Amino acid sequence: MATVADSFAFKKQYPDVLSGTPRAHAIDRWIFLFMAVWFIAIVLTGFIPDSIKKIGLVQTGQRPPFPIIMHMHAILMGSFLVLLLAQTWLMATGRTAYHMQLGILAFVLAPALVIVGFILAPTMYHQLWDALQAAPPGSRDKALAAVSRSENVKLIQLRAGLLFPLFLVIGLRARGANAGLHKRMMILATAVPLSAGIDRIPWLPSTMPVSPLSLDLGIAAVVSPMFAWDVIRNRSVHKAYWIWLAAFVPASVLVNALWDTPWWHVTARQMMGV
Repeated sequence: MATVADSFAFKKQYPDVLSGTPRAHAIDRWIFLFMAVWFIAIVLTGFIPDSIKKIGLVQTGQRPPFPIIMHMHAILMGSFLVLLLAQTWLMATGRTAYHMQLGILAFVLAPALVIVGFILAPTMYHQLWDALQAAPPGSRDKALAAVSRSENVKLIQLRAGLLFPLFLVIGLRARGANAGLHKRMMILATAVPLSAGIDRIPWLPSTMPVSPLSLDLGIAAVVSPMFAWDVIRNRSVHKAYWIWLAAFVPASVLVNALWDTPWWHVTARQMMGV
């Protein structure tokens, strides 16, 4: 009788197929660390070759030097990804106290990253706009295409600039009270601006610059390992994903609807003050 009761309690506590297995518990602990490493790999794969190429163009005088705000953005984004890596490692190894202490940095890095991002976008746009004004007739079409592409990309940057802090606030407010929501939202928030890294990986299938659809699908693919494990492990979709989708999908639909429309190009130039 006791054996039956114990068995029932065990099943009630672990309702999924993989419940109680060492492998399942290990993945539970390390999936979030894997996601942090996965994010860093995507960023490095996209940005290292692209940065080397652009540095070469700067050295040969084919493009202006990088503004200081771009270096600040790179440092802050890199620091945030390293913080995410450290935080997931601390939790995976059971160092909860250190995780809570180090987490205070997120309240500094995240706002700084958002502020710098909103300064960087117009700064880079004005570089292209100035190049368009100074372009000789033979290269004016190329410069105009670069400006138009930048105006379209502003839609993706606006989406990231709004959703990234929104998801972070939800995640940070949930810490302590709802650990499951907290750790998932921190990962899902970080996934949104990764479109910049995805766009710079040349061997990935891409719809750019005609459509941002490949970037939207890329972000979904980036979070799919964590989502797949959650569904397999818990046989349900965690509410973090519903929150994420409730904001990300409408924002993406709007981005695709406005992409390369005359109204958006006019509006973007008004926003940029040109």
